[in-house]
Amino acid sequence: MSENHYDVIVIGSGPAGATAATLLAQQKHQVLMIERDQHPRFHIGESLLPLGEPIFQRLGIQWDKKHYLPKGGAEFIDEASGQSAVFTLASDYQPYQVERARFDLMMAENAQRQGVTLHQNEAVKAINIEDHHVQVTTGKARYSARYLVDASGRSALMGRKNGSIKRISNLGRFALYRHYRNVTSPSARALFKTGNIKILMVDIGWIWIIPLINHRLSVGLVVQETANVECKGENLFNQYVQNSPILTHLLKGAETEQAVQAEADFSFSNHQRFGTRFACCGDAAGFLDPVFSSGVFIALSSAERIADRVSEALKTGTEADPLLHQQGDQDYLLGFNSMLLFVERFYRYDLVHHLLFEASQNHSIKDDIIGLLGGDLWTQDNQFQQMLLKSRQSKKTVA
Repeated sequence: MSENHYDVIVIGSGPAGATAATLLAQQKHQVLMIERDQHPRFHIGESLLPLGEPIFQRLGIQWDKKHYLPKGGAEFIDEASGQSAVFTLASDYQPYQVERARFDLMMAENAQRQGVTLHQNEAVKAINIEDHHVQVTTGKARYSARYLVDASGRSALMGRKNGSIKRISNLGRFALYRHYRNVTSPSARALFKTGNIKILMVDIGWIWIIPLINHRLSVGLVVQETANVECKGENLFNQYVQNSPILTHLLKGAETEQAVQAEADFSFSNHQRFGTRFACCGDAAGFLDPVFSSGVFIALSSAERIADRVSEALKTGTEADPLLHQQGDQDYLLGFNSMLLFVERFYRYDLVHHLLFEASQNHSIKDDIIGLLGGDLWTQDNQFQQMLLKSRQSKKTVA
């Protein structure tokens, strides 16, 4: 089996992998990006945050407004109590609701245009970290590089190889979801106009409602780990969709696009996110319940941070330093743990109503929450974030 050599091998071509690969290629490094599947492919995580836009600008992403719906904010609704709160994202940057198949394809093609070599339909079979290089073996070839970036998503290849994956308990356990088309009811037209994501609180977890372009809607049911459910799969999904007055009105006359899909392996952390000649970014570094839509943004920011550090190290010949990402990892943990503690409170009924519905009437706290919902995770003056980090629940944070 012949061996091909690169400066960096990136495993995975989702948002994290495409970001890391593109930024490294912009610095004239030879980058191979290996993708197990073939673009376009379906993925959840369709609601972006405003502060991802500066990263998209660095990547050279040009948004085609025909394909992406501007996002206004987030609505949290408890249909049982009638309470609701709307958080409008105040930012200089416009976020979007995206169909991930199209969005991920755009990111991968942008990487190729900037010099990244992309191999699709090629699964990684083995990874070997040596003193002087990294070796990656697939079903088609063997490759070597000076550095490896693991952006393999929830497959988390390096984390599972190193035995460093740890589940985060008591959050979402799995998701059931599908897309709808021809969503043209009066309430749907109002939703498409605002571009808001709706989060419905239900007794076993929560439901996302994300408006997409061309009168389409993404609906997903996330079931909490502690929930007892009597039915499963499509029956469970349909039960909660049909029992929701909001969804009943939104989906009047709509058609389903596919069977109900399922995603498991929710909420885990990787406790060895970097080491000699490798670093993990995006979901390969940790995956968090998506209630606050932070996944893609954390993926982008972690990939950007890693790519910049790796590029500098490659130029100075210091890429073998096992502590190369020690400082950057502390920044990653601040963002990840802030959202983890926020999500943990969402699943506590006694706290979530005070947290969202009552706090929405307090302008100072509301502004702080909007900051987190927009991706402003590394500020020093967000009092709500500081409260989360200092609270008694901080024992749940990831190290």
